[in-house]
Amino acid sequence: MSFIHNAWYVACWSDDVKPGALFSRTLLNQRVVFYRKADGQAAALQDRCPHRFIPLSMGKLSGDVIECAYHGLQFDCSGRCTKNPHGDGKIPAAAQVRSYPVEDRHGMLWIWMGEEAADPALIPDYSVLDAAAGYQVTRGCIHIAANYELMGENLLDLSHITYLHDGYLGSPEQVGADQTVKEEGGRLHCNRWMPNISVPGIFDMLYRRDGKPVDMWTHMTWMPPSCFLLDTGVQQAGLAEREQQGWYYGVHILTPETERTTHYHFAAALPAGTRLAPEDAATFAQMRRYAFEEQDKPIIDAQQAAIGEADFWSLKPVLLTVDAGPIRMRRSLEKLRQAEVAKRTAAAAPADATRAPAPQVTQTA
Repeated sequence: MSFIHNAWYVACWSDDVKPGALFSRTLLNQRVVFYRKADGQAAALQDRCPHRFIPLSMGKLSGDVIECAYHGLQFDCSGRCTKNPHGDGKIPAAAQVRSYPVEDRHGMLWIWMGEEAADPALIPDYSVLDAAAGYQVTRGCIHIAANYELMGENLLDLSHITYLHDGYLGSPEQVGADQTVKEEGGRLHCNRWMPNISVPGIFDMLYRRDGKPVDMWTHMTWMPPSCFLLDTGVQQAGLAEREQQGWYYGVHILTPETERTTHYHFAAALPAGTRLAPEDAATFAQMRRYAFEEQDKPIIDAQQAAIGEADFWSLKPVLLTVDAGPIRMRRSLEKLRQAEVAKRTAAAAPADATRAPAPQVTQTA
């Protein structure tokens, strides 16, 4: 499986990259080293010195450049070698590493690893995480030992919360909930409506804390290739309009590390009406992390282990009505991959066109 490269991915939370320090992470099978320049702006370089291939992240910052730990070559934020301390100091033309466009946005550091020009306007809108939005935010990150598409399917098919997250995010009466799947503007919306159900634990804490039945909704939006925004909550059973408490926005962002591992960043943004005391906010965050790390992760990791190196479709998976969203996501991703490969092939075509034409063979009777 190839990755979609011409897209913005979350590399890490912005504060993971600290002034004066190097931060390394593997993304889309590429090791990348991040750091902050003196002005605070982030930089990202291929984490491999072109001399003897030592990770640059093993070196040190010297001003705004990275110094390789092995032979002292220095590289600036553009990836250009600026100092060769050996011999006459001449810098070979090949002494450079790839640099990547990065953007600090919504408390996250985004990276563009494709060949096309990076447009910051394409970064998904997660402004609910910004301080100016006024939401109470909790967040985290876990490592998934599975392909990011498997975790994406988990997010688009929330029928599993009845079984996997019963008592936390789900309850038994959610089985058979009304579900709609809609594609719009390249995005996928998977919505579920669950009237008059027993209130799940997390939502009871956010709402009335009385254990009484509620109406519940989960509205998940997928923004290709791997960004999700969940609008979910509960309200009084039979009420026509949403109340100012009992709901939140869930941010779920998947960044492929390799074909079989994923960085999973998640956050929750609680509206002012659901403002929690610090100890309750900590409990809320712990409950969500438990659901993701102790319930979702073991299932998805085991799913990947069972699939192994096989192609997903070659295993002929049984399909249910709840798979409508995941199937559309997989098909959309395949189209995006094919389109990217076609562009890359077309870009290489002029070089091929300069080759001498093949000789013509004339057949005679």
